[in-house]
Amino acid sequence: MIRSELIQKIADENPHLFHRDVERIVNTVFDRITMAMANGDRVELRGFGAFSVKKRDARTGRNPRTGESVHVEEKHVPFFKTGKLLRDRLNDK
Repeated sequence: MIRSELIQKIADENPHLFHRDVERIVNTVFDRITMAMANGDRVELRGFGAFSVKKRDARTGRNPRTGESVHVEEKHVPFFKTGKLLRDRLNDK
């Protein structure tokens, strides 16, 4: 499901809300999650999962085309850990 499909589904299930308001709500939620993660915070949605940021140390990599060694700088990457309720639902428990 992509963002526009999510917005449409929520709008369809809530006919009392305008489509533009649903779009603003969804965009605000995603923006807040992104901002929190950019600040290094952890975002937990109970029953769904937790978003966090992990640090990957600098390392020496290899260019697959030429085989030469390449320095890869330290970076921060997003990480998602599923919640128990989501895992159980995916596994039909």
